[in-house]
Amino acid sequence: MDASAGNEMIAIPPGPVTLSDRRTQRSWSVELAPYRLAAVPITEARYVQVTGRRPSAAHGDQLPVESVSWLDAVRFCNALSEREGLAPAYRLQSDVEWDASADGYRLPTEAEWEHACRAGTTGARYGQLDEIAWHRGNSRERVHEVGGKQPNAWGLYDMLGNVWEWCWDLYDAEVYDTYRVLRGGGWFDERWSCRASVRRRSHPTLQIDDVGIRIARSLH
Repeated sequence: MDASAGNEMIAIPPGPVTLSDRRTQRSWSVELAPYRLAAVPITEARYVQVTGRRPSAAHGDQLPVESVSWLDAVRFCNALSEREGLAPAYRLQSDVEWDASADGYRLPTEAEWEHACRAGTTGARYGQLDEIAWHRGNSRERVHEVGGKQPNAWGLYDMLGNVWEWCWDLYDAEVYDTYRVLRGGGWFDERWSCRASVRRRSHPTLQIDDVGIRIARSLH
């Protein structure tokens, strides 16, 4: 991958996506408007440039930033928006509110994430796992630089494997309260977890060494 692609935002076409949850056996469909999604997860270099902080357990400019909480991710989106003269997507008070009219950076919704990951495919993955993802079987149990595997048909790298990615959505408010959705699987995960449909959850304040950020923008 060309290093210049690290800041690239890919135009994602509109369309329907059906999500499912293995725990509850529930499925639901969402109709999506077009949006933009980053070609790669946020790198440590970009995170440091915007925030001045270096939270990752493993250091390297082109490694995906990790050990960032959901709240860290939200703050990063606002800081990057302000840096580029865009309207911040989030209002941070006692609760985080999303201003859907803002043109700034934000976390993808869970539906947006899965739609983009699939890139028009319908199987468990958008390619052969070893060719598209760093997972427990090939990662030597460590994170790898972004863009080192093949992208999907829409030009998105590392949608599966390397680091899990925070989404905007609550996982299941009735059972798990404020826990947020994680998608994509990570470098320490078995093959089963690195699939387009797999959902994981975590508390919005937790920082985990296989969890990172991929940013989105609404089209207005």
